Amino acid sequence: MDTMLTTPITDKCAWQGKDIADKDDWIIRLDAHLMAVLDSALKTIEAKNLHAPDFEKSDVPIEDDAFLKMVNAVSEELENGYGFIVIKGLDVSVYNEQQLTDIFYILGLYLGVPVIQNKERQLLGFVENVGDVNDKQTRVYQTNENLPFHADLSDVVGLLCVRQAKTGGESSLVSFSAVYNTILKEYPEYLAYYYHPAYLNHLGKDGPGLTPMFSYWDGKLACRYLRKYIETGHEIMGVPMSRVQIDALDIFDEISHRPEYRLDMMLEPGDIQLCNNYVVMHSRQSFEDYPEKEKRRKLVRLWLKVPNARTLAPDFPGKNGYTL
Repeated sequence: MDTMLTTPITDKCAWQGKDIADKDDWIIRLDAHLMAVLDSALKTIEAKNLHAPDFEKSDVPIEDDAFLKMVNAVSEELENGYGFIVIKGLDVSVYNEQQLTDIFYILGLYLGVPVIQNKERQLLGFVENVGDVNDKQTRVYQTNENLPFHADLSDVVGLLCVRQAKTGGESSLVSFSAVYNTILKEYPEYLAYYYHPAYLNHLGKDGPGLTPMFSYWDGKLACRYLRKYIETGHEIMGVPMSRVQIDALDIFDEISHRPEYRLDMMLEPGDIQLCNNYVVMHSRQSFEDYPEKEKRRKLVRLWLKVPNARTLAPDFPGKNGYTL
């Protein structure tokens, strides 16, 4: 039987933050040539009076070998490497917010296909402190509160930092494989529960859909975790979670929050972070914003369906964006 992976993962994706925090092999720094290519691409769409997300890959053809090589390297790292990458080099003193967003979107189009992020049908999301924390409909990314570890409902999530907060707001990543390895070692009796389907809100067409947290298929482990969506999904369906299910989620959270597992980084203006949602979880620490609206923390978010994404098992439904 190969429906469950029951051996440790030793691939590059099974990293712990303490082991790679001082490395720079998860950072790509745009050199002068790559910036010139992107600047030329920006000028191409500006000449057509187009702005993200209202243009297609065909509107901005790029045939430069170095750029295409970088795109391939990013795609490979996301799927078969650490599962994330940070791109540095966009100069916020040279480009305004719209231009930064346009360059970000151009890169996204060469990595994959943007997908819808919310009921407003947005292909670009804006992560900023504009929501009412007392309103249950407010999503946490619209506040300045801590954003728990989770994975988004797409193959890849990208974040472009436009402005930092006054204080706080660090981004944190955790490897699903590292958490899996620890469950296998310390709580093997719980392993099967992570392969058992649970209701997840926003996964189905008309409400919560069934999905396991872990799925082993075609030689790769795929993971999906949004605890709030699991709890809400069961609440909506009127199916209480068992004590064992709750214990399994508590174990998952405890391991995920071990300091040595977490990779913390402060995204600086112009930085782009890309994560494979089946390989890593991401979170954001709470922050204090500036009183002036034009100075407040702001990130642009992009969800992508990518061509080299791992094959998913039939009981682990693919999800790229919201189904409306």
